[in-house]
Amino acid sequence: MLNIGIIGAGRIGKVHLQSITYHVKGAAVVAMADPFMNEETRSLIEGLGVKKICSDYHEILADPEVDAVLVCSSTDTHASISIEAIEAGKHVFCEKPVDHSLEKIQQVADALEKHPACRFQVGFNRRFDHNFAAVRRAYDAGKIGEAHILKITSRDPEPPNPAYIKVSGGMFLDMTIHDFDMACFLTNSDVEEVYVQSAVLVDPAIGEQGDVDTAIITLKMKNGALAVIDNSRRAAYGYDQRAELFGSKGMVATANDTLSSAVISDANGVTGEKPLFFFLERYMESFSEEMRQFVDACEKGTEVPVGIHAGMQAVRIGLAAKQSVAEHRPVRLA
Repeated sequence: MLNIGIIGAGRIGKVHLQSITYHVKGAAVVAMADPFMNEETRSLIEGLGVKKICSDYHEILADPEVDAVLVCSSTDTHASISIEAIEAGKHVFCEKPVDHSLEKIQQVADALEKHPACRFQVGFNRRFDHNFAAVRRAYDAGKIGEAHILKITSRDPEPPNPAYIKVSGGMFLDMTIHDFDMACFLTNSDVEEVYVQSAVLVDPAIGEQGDVDTAIITLKMKNGALAVIDNSRRAAYGYDQRAELFGSKGMVATANDTLSSAVISDANGVTGEKPLFFFLERYMESFSEEMRQFVDACEKGTEVPVGIHAGMQAVRIGLAAKQSVAEHRPVRLA
């Protein structure tokens, strides 16, 4: 049994707590820490059988019963807490991004070099989604042949509060970062060059924060494939998440998940269900699956499916995308 401590009891921390408790065998959450712990959150955590609840995460790192920690705190603390956990001899699952600074991510990588027994996984949950995993399986099986063109559509159902932009790093580092990782995952390649066309079409307040809310991003992959990502902060019909990989032998594409596949045909037309509205509905099972694979890697001492390189690469692409917008040109990743 892998004993897990969760650092951060916000939305994503609660998602992992519930996911592990109900859907992950061979693991148990035994401790949870958050400096802003309130009675409502404490009651939820206690109700799910967590024995140790505290405000200082150092208590979790010092607890010999804790084998692994989940870093679900604010982004600006991810790297420093990860390093502390690695040095404390814990396995680490770190939510994305590891940091907005490449230097700080490198410090995590350096710590891992010194502690090779540590299993360190980055929380890019979409790799574990049933639809996108099926695209990658088809590619790995040779059914698509060589990858030529990848198209990713990723549109949120509604924009965030503009104040969120100040701490999120902007659209490319809080939203599109998932799509950058998916581009690497679905083509099994890193990115060589980034070019972005962007606009503020959804909420002028986002533009006032110095960010964009609509973008078309083209990527040149190192294996020669070309990728196109289209992003919007608002899709009136729900959470729009699709991908298409075209290659020398064929194509594989995925559609949105809906509540049902029922289609109604009548005198007014042909209608079906809208896409699931929010990321928790759309990706809940992927959170469970990424945790199952993390637990498995910790117990067996095998490689994690999403390591520090993926965490570094996605942020590098995100920073290059921001530079492309600022300088109106393609940006090569050195």
